[in-house]
Amino acid sequence: MKNILVVGGAGYIGSHTVKMLAEKGYNPVVYDNLSKGHKEAVEGFAFEEGDLGDKARLADVFKKHQIEAVMHFAAFIEVGESVKEPSKYYHNNVAKVLNLLDAMKDAGVKYFVFSSTAATFGEPVKNKIDETHPQLPINPYGNTKLMVEKMLEDFDRAYGLKAVALRYFNASGADDSGHIGESHSPETHLIPLVLQAAAGKRPSIKIFGNDYPTPDGTCIRDYVHVNDLARAHILALEKMEKENQSLRYNLGSGSGYSVAELIKEAKAVTGIDFKVETEGRRAGDPAVLVADPAKAERELGWKPQYGLRKIIETAWNWEKNRRF
Repeated sequence: MKNILVVGGAGYIGSHTVKMLAEKGYNPVVYDNLSKGHKEAVEGFAFEEGDLGDKARLADVFKKHQIEAVMHFAAFIEVGESVKEPSKYYHNNVAKVLNLLDAMKDAGVKYFVFSSTAATFGEPVKNKIDETHPQLPINPYGNTKLMVEKMLEDFDRAYGLKAVALRYFNASGADDSGHIGESHSPETHLIPLVLQAAAGKRPSIKIFGNDYPTPDGTCIRDYVHVNDLARAHILALEKMEKENQSLRYNLGSGSGYSVAELIKEAKAVTGIDFKVETEGRRAGDPAVLVADPAKAERELGWKPQYGLRKIIETAWNWEKNRRF
């Protein structure tokens, strides 16, 4: 298997995966409508501009590039926006994925790697979230991802389409080269927001809640480097093809860091004592969200190679020299 269609490949995690696929000897083909992605992130790679709602365009691309597998990174990801505009999320994250799966079925493409999310689990009932944790999403974004996971189970039973669902925790960091990194508009992820405060692009960084039942009162999250995620996609693709079976994995470091700890580390990395403000809790923020990645380590041989310090260092390098 060589020719991989990377849907949403001009986005954050997609572009890092495209780069790594090429380094591993694959032929990635980027399919992106550029509503969120950046063409500069995939310079030098095969690129097809198009929307997942355009089945004829998809059919042409599958045929032109003799696609053998698909990786999907084309979801809308902002939890707050999903609450305000659920229609937008169900249309893009569910209906358009169904269109893609139908196009795959028509083209005889049998392998699919899906970017799912820890948001499918909702409020945690375990200290560390493994694959047996109940999936009870508490927002439309999590609902859309779980719906696709269910669709994939049905497509496997009915059509033999094999799929891996990879449930990320907090994707973070940037490529070591500094040529690609995180660039959302608006930005909602904590590490780039913190580093924008350090760079003077924001007046301060806000902590939402300092009265949680955690050692320092701030929320604890599991941060996993974007290149570690990219590597997991390739390992999962290879295992799925070799064994011809559908798979599910939780991807995180297995270690939790509080917001206050992250800010302290960012100040150490940057050498800048930026302003920090504390506000009240946000609705729907669990106190602790940490992965149990033991299954991915056991079955894929996957173990994160980047700790929090390195994650912040790569993100800071990108923030200081960003191209887009």
